[in-house]
Amino acid sequence: MALFNNHGNPRNRSDSSSGEEDPLIKNQNNIISYGAQEYSPSGDPTSINADIETLASGKWQPRKRRCALETVEPGSLNVLSAKFESLDYDICENHLLLEEERTKGYKFIVKKNLARWLIFLLIGLLTALIACVIDITIEELSSIKYKFLKKYVDQCISENCLYIPYLVLVISNMGPVVIGSFLVAYVEPTAAGSGIPQVKCYLNGVKIPRVVRIKTLFVKVVGVITSVVGGLAVGKEGPMIHSGAVVAAGISQGKSSTFRRDLGIFKYFREDHEKRDFVSGGAAAGVAAAFGAPVGGVLFSLEEGASFWNQSLTWRIFFASIVSTFTLNVVLSTYHGHPGDLSYAGLLNFGKFESISYDLFELPAFVIMGVIGGLLGSLFNHINYKLTVFRMRKIRARWMRVMEAVIVAAFSATLGFMMMYFLNDCKPLGEDPTNNPIQMYCGDGEYNAVAAIWFQTPEASVRSLFHDPPGSHKDVSVGVFFIFYFLLSCWTYGLSVSSGLFIPSLLTGAAWGRLFGSGLASVFPNSDWVDPGKYALVGAAAQLGGVVRMTISLTVILIEATGNITFGLPLMLTLITAKWIGDFFNEGIYDIHIQLSGVPLLPWEPPPLSYNIYANEIMSHPVVTFNTVESVRRIVDVLETETYNGFPVVDPHPKEQGDGESYQTFRGMILRSQLIVLLTNKIFNESAEIWNLKQISLKMFRDEYPRYLTIQEVNVTDEEKRYTIDLRPFMNPSPYTVQHSASLPRVFRLFRALGLRHLAVVNDTNEVTGIVTRKDLARFRVWRHRGRMGLEELVISDRM
Repeated sequence: MALFNNHGNPRNRSDSSSGEEDPLIKNQNNIISYGAQEYSPSGDPTSINADIETLASGKWQPRKRRCALETVEPGSLNVLSAKFESLDYDICENHLLLEEERTKGYKFIVKKNLARWLIFLLIGLLTALIACVIDITIEELSSIKYKFLKKYVDQCISENCLYIPYLVLVISNMGPVVIGSFLVAYVEPTAAGSGIPQVKCYLNGVKIPRVVRIKTLFVKVVGVITSVVGGLAVGKEGPMIHSGAVVAAGISQGKSSTFRRDLGIFKYFREDHEKRDFVSGGAAAGVAAAFGAPVGGVLFSLEEGASFWNQSLTWRIFFASIVSTFTLNVVLSTYHGHPGDLSYAGLLNFGKFESISYDLFELPAFVIMGVIGGLLGSLFNHINYKLTVFRMRKIRARWMRVMEAVIVAAFSATLGFMMMYFLNDCKPLGEDPTNNPIQMYCGDGEYNAVAAIWFQTPEASVRSLFHDPPGSHKDVSVGVFFIFYFLLSCWTYGLSVSSGLFIPSLLTGAAWGRLFGSGLASVFPNSDWVDPGKYALVGAAAQLGGVVRMTISLTVILIEATGNITFGLPLMLTLITAKWIGDFFNEGIYDIHIQLSGVPLLPWEPPPLSYNIYANEIMSHPVVTFNTVESVRRIVDVLETETYNGFPVVDPHPKEQGDGESYQTFRGMILRSQLIVLLTNKIFNESAEIWNLKQISLKMFRDEYPRYLTIQEVNVTDEEKRYTIDLRPFMNPSPYTVQHSASLPRVFRLFRALGLRHLAVVNDTNEVTGIVTRKDLARFRVWRHRGRMGLEELVISDRM
């Protein structure tokens, strides 16, 4: 159990603070921990979180009493996990880097820039090819499945044996889902879901274990195929973002740790800040391949993903997105028998909305639909949050996760078959919305319209709701489908399968949007401006925006996917309204899952009204330091006993302070990974004299990146422990520092903008007094709910 010191920080941390209990949980003394002291509300004795206005007014009075520690239960939103480390986006300007820059000159800079463009070209190509494999495989397997199902339904209608096609449907759903869920649960759990929250955290600077490995990509691809073919309420578009990120991370490093192969290329990109830029491009290429929206891909990477951006990166990401869209268009158009036509820009083909238009008086209706989308989106997020917490607490065994996925697959088949059996919705054959129309109990020359929605891929169902003429579906059928599919998609998202959220949200929104348009048509029966397909599109946008809370990028994605830029204003109004309404009740679905995972995600802005918190109140101390020339024995002992990942390097002569503590002059910063590489390669000598550095280069460190050995795997003999290491050539001699009197917002902006992993806190004489890390800042979180806002301090747990 980690105990808090007098600054509210636990003493044992990996990269930053770690603890177990939430000081914001109400205890017997009604105390919460805030900054350096604990505070109790003077007004409402039942209040737990600090209201911003109360803090600003100074009504909180300090209580010098330690907070009673509680046990953290899985599924808590106010706990951070200590297992997540930070990526180091700051460049270590040590002697080796400066020497490399001096010797290689401008020719190397040009070569490096050309290599960047080549890598982004490969990212676009490979991401599109993976998308093609997923799409073609799903289409072929789904075609076989639904043809087989149609054959049994048509045969058993006359023979009164409908239980046979029902069993066939259940088995054909359960079989693929078992495969995909087994791979996710037992082979690579990181491949579960869409992967968008994980990519978002990675680009924020959090090292998510196994998020960009080739094994994760393989499980993701197979899992998406089996989930869609298995009839789950999922889509294949969201996982393309994660797939593109994995492709980018793998290509840019020129090696594979999974296959233990090093091609010896692109070694100069084996750094966190370089890898981050490529992953941003991979995520954008994934969006471009999924929706045929290269501009939307760039904006998605900017709005939802990347935390660091510049002009040159924008050009390269846009280039990768264009290549991805073009490659997928060429391959899929050829596959569908239209080579050169280039009519398949993305996996999700909405079809053309060439005649879609709107009048000025319709804008209030679109705003109302945005309100509905925000309410339904927040309801979706709340239900899914409760289900996710239940899974975290009750469904923890791997076999239980697989069984849940199989049960949902069987339930999905049962639900669809029951709707097809009980709802009488027959339409004449002709403009069939499906390739396999099922007659069921309809008359000759008719097909079952409900079966046309259920028994095809979700993407095809979205297109049918968008483009079917008025009267193609009964309002009762669409309403029942909306209710069932909404609840089913809530249940499905979060299963131990690879799945996307975009298509279920679009399909749900298209259903209630079509009902909205049908309602307007009944009120204005002779109006030619009422188009059910138009309102289905707006409803789909409102529902998706209410769930994920995206605005700019989603507007552009839908504009590019529909091919109609004139409809941009209604989409933008709808999405902004849906986001505002949804944010009033809860956060977006991705942010909720990130908080449930305990990831220390840093927002764009520091907590408001937190200028009364200073660096010496949030820093970790006392600090474990190394001397500029340190013995191998002490380095090994510290690495074995401490879990820190960064160590200040100081002058060897401490100065005694009046408070009984001794501080040393700060000289630089060295990372655990650097020390591991030095020990592994025996970079030490018998005396403190500096050795010949010409034989040592950054190649030694890049060859080990990103999976460094642990200290237990490094073999150092007792004789070698008597040697010393001069850390000055390898440490960063000019790391960023902050004065101990700096405010929390200033520390936050410096840390966040520069992508730091460690920020040293120094006093007036440049003596290091503490370290600020990601979790020190992430534990101060602003909460918003129903118009209220407050600042809470989270606890760090090593048991999540």
